[in-house]
Order: sequence, then C-alpha cells, then structure tokens
Amino acid sequence: MRITAAGDPDTVAFEGEVTVEAADYTVAAIGNLGGDENAFEPLVLEDDNSDVADDTARVRLVHAAPDAPAVDVTAGGSAVFDGAAYGEAATIEVPADTYTLQVRPDTDANDGDVVGAFPAEFAGGTVYTVFAAGYLSPEDAPGDAPFDLTATVDSGAGGGGLVDPANVRVGHFSPDAPNVDVYVDGDAVLTDIPFRALSDYLTIPSGTRTVEITAAGDPDTSVFEGDFDLAAADYTVAAIGELEGDAEFRPLVLEDDTSDPGDGQSRVRLVHVAPDAPAVDVTVNATGDALYDGVAFGETATGTVEANDYTLEVRGDTESNDGDVVADYDVSLDGNAVYTAFAVGYLSPDDEAVDEPFDLQVAWDAAY
Repeated sequence: MRITAAGDPDTVAFEGEVTVEAADYTVAAIGNLGGDENAFEPLVLEDDNSDVADDTARVRLVHAAPDAPAVDVTAGGSAVFDGAAYGEAATIEVPADTYTLQVRPDTDANDGDVVGAFPAEFAGGTVYTVFAAGYLSPEDAPGDAPFDLTATVDSGAGGGGLVDPANVRVGHFSPDAPNVDVYVDGDAVLTDIPFRALSDYLTIPSGTRTVEITAAGDPDTSVFEGDFDLAAADYTVAAIGELEGDAEFRPLVLEDDTSDPGDGQSRVRLVHVAPDAPAVDVTVNATGDALYDGVAFGETATGTVEANDYTLEVRGDTESNDGDVVADYDVSLDGNAVYTAFAVGYLSPDDEAVDEPFDLQVAWDAAY
C-alpha cells in the first residue's frame, strides 16, 4: 500500500505491505506526518458487517485523534465506550435510538470533563463506524484541525448517523416553584436548578424532543411534560409562571438570534417573566427613548443599540412611554455582542407567597 500527497505520486507518506483476507476492511490514515509520536500510518480494521437485529444498531468507535488521551464515551449517564486509546477500536450494540455522545478523558468512574458532545441517531438493523479525529488542542498541533466525530454507515438498513445539534439552555424563572430537574427524552440534563438560574448551552439532538420538568430530586412530582420541535439552532427554554398563582406555569421556548449584530453594536432581547407585572416599557435614562414598548408577560422584544454604558428604566406601559419608573438598572454593553435581559421576580413580593423581588438579569449570549 502506498499513500501519497494528492496529485503528487513522488511525495510518499507511507509505503508498506498490508495483509488482508477475504473480508471487509477499513483502512484509516491516522497520525502526524511530522514528529515521532503517533506517526502517520494506516490503521487496518476488519469490519463486522454481519446482520444486526432490527431494533439494534452496531456502533464501532475508532480513536484517531493523535493528541487525545484514552477516552470514555457516555450517553444518558452511562458509558458506551470505556477507555478507548488512540489507534484502537471498540464495538458495541445499542438499542436503536437517538443519543448524545459525550466524549470525556478516561476515568475509572467515566465522569471526566466533557470535551465534546455530539448528537447521533442510530437506526435499527444498521452498522456504523464513528471516527474521533482532529486535535483537542489545535493551537498546539501541527495542523489546524479541531477535534470532531465523523460517522459512517457501514451496512444494513441505513439512515441515521450524527445529526445537527440544537443548543439549548434552561432558565428557572418561576418565583414560587422549588428547585427543579430537567429531563430531555427521559434523561436528566440539569439537576437542582434554583430560581433565577440560567444554564450554559447544552448540546442535544435536533428534532422532536420530550421535555419534562420535575421537583428537584423527585422525578414523580412532574410540573410539566411536553414535546418540542427543535431545529439545528440556539434556544432558551425558560420555566415561567406560577405553580399556585394566576400565571400558568409553563416553559417558554425562545429561538435565540446569536448572530453578530455588527461592529460597535449590541443586540439586547428583553424577556418579560415577572408574573405580577403589567406590560412594560423600557426607556434609556439619558435620552428618554423607548428601547422596548409594551412588552407583556411571556413576551419578548429585541433592540440593537450602540455599545455603551446605559441606565435602563422599567415603566408601566403607556402610549407615550412615560409611566412611573418602577426600577432602573445600569448595564454595560460591549460591541459585537448579544445579550438577553430577563425581567424576573415579583413587583410586589409582599403580596405573594414567596419573597422574590423584581430584578433585571442580563445574560451574555454571544460575542464576536
């Protein structure tokens, strides 16, 4: 076998004998051209393309990332591959389903920090190979190829493979609800979330996902369960309303525009989740200009402003945007950045069952 630079037969990266029998093989070119550690070589793998049950998928992992240690791959809190080292392959059979594959450095408890999360759909009766390739630290590597997974369908019914992810973060903005756990398709993705908390973005498979919210540590006390159609986009799912009050408890699903607002510009979205507050106007103290006009509970509005320091005034909604100021907040907005401001809590906490006063929480969404 000879491997050369494309279109240049005289530049030989590898030449040598490879023994193969009457079977199916994958030959993967792995390693680094430069340096002695994990040098460039062909990895010859015999493929098991035998039939697999209609409700089962066979998945092989090939570790071909030269700067990565041995890895565990977990899904739904369980290890599906344990301690796979560079240049090795491991095969399992799993129920046909959609998974989020989490790649971690190998530990005894399979609980290392997640270095990458990859949604995948494995169809029944199908055989797959998943290649872990690229560099975990491309800035320190001889090539600029970041770590990624690539999946191929080897045989069988076909379909499935890696799917485009939805990036989802979850906020708890129901003032009278206890700490909560959040499940996606039956798997706990966040636990013990307190009021006012907003998670980082989680990578989950796009498509129709079942989301359930329960009391923390009590999966039998479910306060919401429902299906949502998620595209390959960024989302915020906010738990809003009240368990006991007039505002119905529900998840508010928002698609996030995290694109670059432009040089020197800041995009700010207001999300009104304060259940006892009327529709509000938000004005800029220095100018009196209305940044948001008449935003009601459960609604959002988005504005783009020049990057600067501002004092924002929250007022009851009026036609002339001159209602009484109920609160003001100083914010510093950077250029080429995206934010979400959540109006949370109670305007009149003394009249409510819990003492959670009104506040404006500004979250950083993206920067360029």
